[in-house]
Amino acid sequence: MAATDWRAQGTLVLASNNKGKIAEFETLFAQLDLPVQVIPQGQLNIEDAVEDGLSFVENAILKARHAAKISGKPAIADDSGLCVPILGGAPGIYSARFAGEHGNDAANNEKLLNKLKPLRQDGAAIEGMFVCVLALVEHADDPLPQIFQGIWKGEILAEARGENGFGYDPLFWLPELGVSSAEMSKAEKNKISHRGQAMQLFKASLQA
Repeated sequence: MAATDWRAQGTLVLASNNKGKIAEFETLFAQLDLPVQVIPQGQLNIEDAVEDGLSFVENAILKARHAAKISGKPAIADDSGLCVPILGGAPGIYSARFAGEHGNDAANNEKLLNKLKPLRQDGAAIEGMFVCVLALVEHADDPLPQIFQGIWKGEILAEARGENGFGYDPLFWLPELGVSSAEMSKAEKNKISHRGQAMQLFKASLQA
């Protein structure tokens, strides 16, 4: 279906209960100035979906279908995380629950640092990338979800820097800017982040 079909309904459910993620999306949707009301699923008493997919794409679609099924409205979902090649892509789709408890940023960051500590060699950079996949479904059984992907490359610090953002932001270093993701303002981050990239592709699809 064309983008105008879901926009005509006037409402798009955001399939997330993550406060940090919701805040970033609210800013991004405001910048897009879309003629649609975006409602975080928590306002509709929708709990998080079971994320048992094996990829960001699968989990994004699962979450979008879950929110669409319960709400009866079109839904958009994000599945995102940090991939570190030297760790075989971990934490990957398990980023939010890397240390066991979902959303425990401090524990997740500590586990990542501990796993990387023995792999660091003479100040050599450890590459990492944030990945975001957005899935938009018209309805729960939509056979053709729209997918938008963003990848943000950087390095993984040996210790946290910065107070902004959430998740692994304090450990994500951008050498070309000389700052960590957590040292950037929300507006600065949204311009170049994985989520910002995916949202720009989403915006472009509406203008096609």
